[in-house]
Amino acid sequence: APLPHGARANRPAPPQLASASSLPRHRRCRLLLPAMSQARGPPARGIACRAATTTPAAVAAVGVGEDLPEGYEQMMPTVEASQRRRAGVLLHPTSLRGPHGIGDLGDQAIAFLDWLHGAGCTLWQVLPLVPPGRKSGEDGSPYSGQDANCGNTLLISLEELVKDGLLMENELPDPLDMEYVEFDTVANLKEPLIAKAAERLLQSPGELRRQYDEFKKNPDVSGWLEDAALFAAIDNSINAVSWSEWPEPLKDRHPGALKDIYENQKDFIENFMAQQFLFEKQWKRVRSHAQKLGISIMGDMPIYVGYHSADVWANRKSFLLDKNGFPTFVSGVPPDAFSKTGQLWNSPLYDWKSMEADGFAWWVKRIKRALDLYDEFRIDHFRGLAGFWAVPSGSEVAMFGSWRAGPRNAFFDALFKAVGRINIIAEDLGVITEDVVELRKSIGAPGMAVLQFAFGGGPGNPHLPHNHELNQVVYTGTHDNDTAVGWWQSLPEEEKQTVSV
Repeated sequence: APLPHGARANRPAPPQLASASSLPRHRRCRLLLPAMSQARGPPARGIACRAATTTPAAVAAVGVGEDLPEGYEQMMPTVEASQRRRAGVLLHPTSLRGPHGIGDLGDQAIAFLDWLHGAGCTLWQVLPLVPPGRKSGEDGSPYSGQDANCGNTLLISLEELVKDGLLMENELPDPLDMEYVEFDTVANLKEPLIAKAAERLLQSPGELRRQYDEFKKNPDVSGWLEDAALFAAIDNSINAVSWSEWPEPLKDRHPGALKDIYENQKDFIENFMAQQFLFEKQWKRVRSHAQKLGISIMGDMPIYVGYHSADVWANRKSFLLDKNGFPTFVSGVPPDAFSKTGQLWNSPLYDWKSMEADGFAWWVKRIKRALDLYDEFRIDHFRGLAGFWAVPSGSEVAMFGSWRAGPRNAFFDALFKAVGRINIIAEDLGVITEDVVELRKSIGAPGMAVLQFAFGGGPGNPHLPHNHELNQVVYTGTHDNDTAVGWWQSLPEEEKQTVSV
C-alpha cells in the first residue's frame, strides 16, 4: 500500500496486505494526503469564473423543490475555514486480502489498522458498507446498494464465526485467491455458510442469542431492520424487476399482506436479521480496535438511494413518486466538460417539502445509523442539499433537467437538533455554486480537493497544492480515480514533466 505523507519507507506492510501498485482497480486503496489540510504559505485563492447572472439573495428566496433562477450554475464561490491536520487512507474492506475472494472484517482488517497506526495515520475511510448492487450493470458497486442502513454480509469473516462457535473449522472452504472480487462467486461460496451460522445463532440459548435479541429491540435499529427484512423476503419470493411490480397489497404495504409475509417467511426474515447482527458484531470489533489506536473511521454516504430498495418502498411519501409508485423525477447532473449530455443516475428524488414537514425523520434515522457505524462520514454529492438537478423520469439523457432548490440549512438545523453536532465531510466536486460553499461553511464541514485533477487549467486550479484551503480533505484520488501509481504510469511524458515541476 502507498505510504502516507511523512511515513518512513522502512515500516513494513502487514502480512498478506497486497501492494496497491500490484492490484487492479477493484482491490486498491487511495491515499488521503493530507486529510484536513492546513495549508501554509500564501492564502488560498478564489476560483476564476464567469460573472454570475443571478445573486445569492435571489437563490435564497427560492422555496425548497422550486426551480432555481437562470445562471445559477455560474454563481461561483470564494474560499476559507480551518481544522487540524491528519492523514489517512481510503480503502474499502473488500480490497483487503481476504481468504475467500474478498476482504472481510477478520484479522486482516485488524492488521490493516495496526499498519495505519505504525505509519502515523489517524484516519481510515471506507466506501458505503451497504449490501452492493448485484443486478445487471451494477457490478457489486456499494453506490448502487440495496439498502441504505444494512451492512454487507459478504464482509462477515468466516474465521470469526468459527471463533464464536457458529461454524466448525472443517466447514470452512479452501482459500480462494482472486485478483478481482467476483461477487457472484463469493456469494455462492460464503452465503450458505453465513446463513448456517445465523441459523445456529437463532437456535442457541447462550450469550450471543441474548445480544442478538437486544440488537433487534434497539429502537435505532428495529425500524429499518424490520423493513429491510420484509423487503428482502418479498423480493426473494417474487421474481420482479422492482417493487412497483409486486402485487398491490404488498406494493402498498397493506398490514394484512405484510403479516402474511412475516408468518410465511418467518425463518427467512429471522435469518436475515441474525446475519445483520453478525455483521454488526464484527464491525464493532474492528471499530473498537481503531478507537484504541486513535484511528477515526470515516464512512461514505451517497445522498440518493436506489429505487428498488426498502428505503423507497417503506417511505413513499418522502420521495417524488406518482400514485403508482413510479418516480416523477430522477437524479443526475447537467452537461459539463466531461459529459456533453450530463450524467443520468436515475435515483428517485426526495420530496423535500414532505420531509421538512416531518422534521426530516427518515434522514434523522439514517444519520443515527451512520453515527453508529462511523466516527465521521462524507456526504456524496453534498451540493444536492443546496440545489439539485431534477430530470423528468423516462429521459434518456440528463441534459433536459433543471436546477431546483434543496432544503439547505433547514435540513442541518433539524439534524443537529435531533442528534447534536456531527463530523461531516462535504463532497463538493463538480458544479459548485456559492450557495453550496455557504451551506458547507455554515456547518463547519471541510470540502475536498483531488491531486489527480490538479495539473490542468492553469495556476488557479483549486486542486493544485498551493491553492489548497484550510479545512479541506485532499485526496491523491477517490474511488472514481486510478491509484497514484496507476495514474502516474498512464500520464504522457509531457504531463509528467508538468507534475514534476
